Amino acid sequence: MGRGKLRIYLGSAPGVGKTYAMLSEAHRRVERGTDCVVGFVEHHSRPRTEVMLHGLELVPRRDLDYRGATFAEMDVDAILARRPAVALVDELAHTNIPGSRNAKRWQDVEELLQAGIDVVSTVNIQHLESLGDVVETITGVRQRETVPDEVVRRADQIELVDMSPQALRRRMAHGNVYKADKVDAALSNYFRPGNLTALRELALLWTADRVDEYLREYRGEHNIRTTWQARERIVVGLTGGPEGRTLIRRAARLAEKGAGGEVLAVYIAASDGLTAASPKELAVQRTLVEDLGGTFHHVIGDDVSDALLEFARGVNATQIVLGVSRRRSWQYVFGPGVSATVARESGPDLDVHIVTHDEAAKGRGLPVPRRARLGRARIVWGWIAGVAGPALLTLLLSQAVPELGLANDMLLFLTCTVAAALLGGLLPALASAAVGSLLLNYFFTPPLYQLTISDPRNIVAIAIFVGVAVSVASVVDLAARRTHQAARLRAESEILSFLAGSVLRGEDTLDALLERLRETFAMDSVALLERADEVAPWTTAAAVGSHPVVRPEDADVDMPIGENMAVALSGRVLPAEDRRVLGAFAAQAAVVLDRQRLVGEAEDARRLAEANRIRTALLAAVSHDLRTPLAGIKASVTSLRSEDVEWSEEDRADLLEGIEEGADRLSALIGNLLDMSRLNTGTVVPLIRVTDLDEVVPMALGGVPEDSVELDIPETLPMVAVDRGLLERAVANIVENAVKYSPRGQPVLVTASALHDRVELRVVDRGPGVPDEAKGRIFEPFQRHGDAPRGAGVGLGLAVARGFTEAVDGTLTAEDTPGGGLTMVLTLPMAGHEPPVTAELPTSAVS
Repeated sequence: MGRGKLRIYLGSAPGVGKTYAMLSEAHRRVERGTDCVVGFVEHHSRPRTEVMLHGLELVPRRDLDYRGATFAEMDVDAILARRPAVALVDELAHTNIPGSRNAKRWQDVEELLQAGIDVVSTVNIQHLESLGDVVETITGVRQRETVPDEVVRRADQIELVDMSPQALRRRMAHGNVYKADKVDAALSNYFRPGNLTALRELALLWTADRVDEYLREYRGEHNIRTTWQARERIVVGLTGGPEGRTLIRRAARLAEKGAGGEVLAVYIAASDGLTAASPKELAVQRTLVEDLGGTFHHVIGDDVSDALLEFARGVNATQIVLGVSRRRSWQYVFGPGVSATVARESGPDLDVHIVTHDEAAKGRGLPVPRRARLGRARIVWGWIAGVAGPALLTLLLSQAVPELGLANDMLLFLTCTVAAALLGGLLPALASAAVGSLLLNYFFTPPLYQLTISDPRNIVAIAIFVGVAVSVASVVDLAARRTHQAARLRAESEILSFLAGSVLRGEDTLDALLERLRETFAMDSVALLERADEVAPWTTAAAVGSHPVVRPEDADVDMPIGENMAVALSGRVLPAEDRRVLGAFAAQAAVVLDRQRLVGEAEDARRLAEANRIRTALLAAVSHDLRTPLAGIKASVTSLRSEDVEWSEEDRADLLEGIEEGADRLSALIGNLLDMSRLNTGTVVPLIRVTDLDEVVPMALGGVPEDSVELDIPETLPMVAVDRGLLERAVANIVENAVKYSPRGQPVLVTASALHDRVELRVVDRGPGVPDEAKGRIFEPFQRHGDAPRGAGVGLGLAVARGFTEAVDGTLTAEDTPGGGLTMVLTLPMAGHEPPVTAELPTSAVS
């Protein structure tokens, strides 16, 4: 069973009559005996549309419940079971209610088409996916229901339902579209004349593009090469010279005279990549034609005239704009020129405009010399071999072996020609052939010492020598150029492979990429420039080298990346063949810049999320852990101030002790909160000093009971380079945490030892321990593993301890205690022999 056919009525706006036209077609088909049913049609309470449903078979809809309401959707299964020849399905872009067979109605239509059922549907231009941003700009309303453009483009038939804005507004005013209470609001908002005109133009242009597709397909299927002048398409032939700007502007004016005119600028490059065009001028002309609404095309072809005509006929162009030749008068001896050839061979279907300009008859300039590719030293040696070589060979043969024979003499001279071609290319080889033939004639061909030849066979021999010499020189030169091209392509492939590899490896160092670009093309500087819009000034996103430019116009070479970004290089002008690799570098630079910004935005988002998480946890913790000691203090103070109770001295002492303990807990909690805040904001600046651990650690044990810690720090332990205040606070938090979780009667062991260039401080407890998967989380803010058997806290102690430890270039990790428990390992840098730091402590430092 074949696939069904899809016909779509495309409207420029709601109310133009798409559904009415669809129902009219259904009645015509039913009258012709076609089995046609209504799968889904929404008449929106429009009387005339509702009347058109009479006499048509309606497939019952399917009711779906969603969020306490009932919705009627198209029943795809019922239509498939009914199997009509044609089904009417209104509103192709509709989004189905959750729970439906498909998410979108166009997917329902696709199922019907796959089942061999023809479908007639409707859609408005504002519902096409690609036009969503444009429609929102015009109307200020973002369409939530859209359909992919490809779905509509695949339709077998598309019919535009059009109506002038004035006629549509009259229909609305008469109540034929919306109810009376909604007409005024609609006319003053979405259905303003300007909005409707813009939407109508969108619909017409989109349909015209679809017609162009049909036309191209038809011409291709039937191999039609002649031009059908259905639409003005103007091809501008560019040479890379400054006259191109004049030609582009002239073509744009021609396009404006005809509705829907299109400008296509084309530059024809030789297949060997050799060109005399200025890459910078081509880039300027590309920008100009794109600003004028046209397109720029780069075409490869050995014969410029044939390639230009082939391109014009391929795009169904109607006119070609060329400039008056820049040749001088004497250069016409080599041929009529591109303009005259194109005008002669264009035929009756293409109009050719020859435009005058200021560069006419000023000369085209010489092409890039091929010998320049071989290097100056090789060219010099080539000319020496080509000119001096035959002279030296003549002297040698005439003095040493005068009777060698003409055939052998010619072979030796041919060797000089081949050597000149290998060294210097074609021109030195041709010079060698010319000089060699003259010397052979004068010194070795009878009559000797005269530029005449008596024996006709010698004339043939000399002619063969010249022909062989020229042929061999041409072949050798061609091989040398092909070798150069192969080496160049290999270098390009290596560069492109490097760029592709950098993408896969996720390398995102923009400066390194620009430096590689600068080194690849031997430039003085490279800058990546960007701007907010077309009128905003350029800003430098990244730059390497000396004196980078700040505008693309000031660069020797610039490569646009979109409309508002460009890579600008200064140092020398690059040939056109280098722009492909330069374009790859530029695209990669834009990708790296976007990646860097996305990484930065992701990091900012992560920090914000972390800050929000900490803020939420802080509020939760403060609401509990601050309230508990405050409640105890409040109760004790209230009891002491009560006049109804006579407290004994022992009771007063207990109440005051409770107040003191609560105040201590509040002080410790607030201290940790402040420390964590300073760590998060980066205001902890350590002041490194050489310190003994046995001086710092005892000071950190003031907040725990005396019998709860065993201290074992050798006096011979090396000194450490730390901030004493930060280390003391970190050790205090670690020890307090260990004491809190250690069983009663089992003191916490604090030991220290030296290991290579580090000193380890171990805090060992015999508590319940921590699973391996939780050892990393206990150092995060507001994290507490299990329930503390004694005391309370917000889970900041270890987080602050790790932050302070890392601030002094140390590490803090957790290990299992053999036999049960947890061991905190604090590793600190051993002090060197350098003098202590004497810099003043910054005002934001914490110690």
